[in-house]
Amino acid sequence: MRKKIVAGNWKMNMTVSETKDLIAKLKDKCSTNDVDVVFVVPSIDVTTAKECLKGTNIKLGTQNFYYEDKGAFTGEISAKMILDAGAEYVIIGHSERRNIFKEDDAMINKKLLKAHSSGLKPILCCGESLELREKGTYKDFIEKQIKSAFENVSESDALNTVIAYEPIWAIGTGKTATSDEAEEVCKFIREIIGKLYNDNVKSNIRIQYGGSVNAGNARELFEKEDIDGGLVGGASLKEEFINIVNYK
Repeated sequence: MRKKIVAGNWKMNMTVSETKDLIAKLKDKCSTNDVDVVFVVPSIDVTTAKECLKGTNIKLGTQNFYYEDKGAFTGEISAKMILDAGAEYVIIGHSERRNIFKEDDAMINKKLLKAHSSGLKPILCCGESLELREKGTYKDFIEKQIKSAFENVSESDALNTVIAYEPIWAIGTGKTATSDEAEEVCKFIREIIGKLYNDNVKSNIRIQYGGSVNAGNARELFEKEDIDGGLVGGASLKEEFINIVNYK
């Protein structure tokens, strides 16, 4: 059985002092062996979060990085910096990075390859706009995203990638894909992975759902056969996150 993974994407929220307060509220009730829990924090909060999470089994991640090791890339951080600061997960290809910061499929592929070669555990995001959903072409779009991202990624590295299906129309809008809609696409993504690799990778890769996940819908979503947890946005900044982690 694939172990569920629930990751809280804090986005551009929480100062260092606010990080201390939030983790103090969440950590004891979010530290569990039933699911893998990841706090994905702004890079400036990593060292503080690492210290605050001592004694728990909650993992730590960051929301972005650059695919070069070092150099004249003002404002960027490297995989080595992330790991040395104490994080082990990184989000790649979130729709906000794609849309606001114009990250294309080629860059996302470079980031995925670099994450694996550096020892980071990537959470790779994919998902369609409302326009594509309404046109009925969303599966073609998602398939292109997945195939581009996994180009030249080895079987073993693919197995260590978490995929997060996040329909753009459901991120921060309060709209959520129904559990059946989310399951349909997560199953479709699993089929794509099977074609790219084999049945072993298809069966064991973890695929999350993200998009207005909350305490009220987490259980219905997470109990679907092909949904292995969630990438949680706004609700990860509240005590509600405790109920999402402990959805059973």
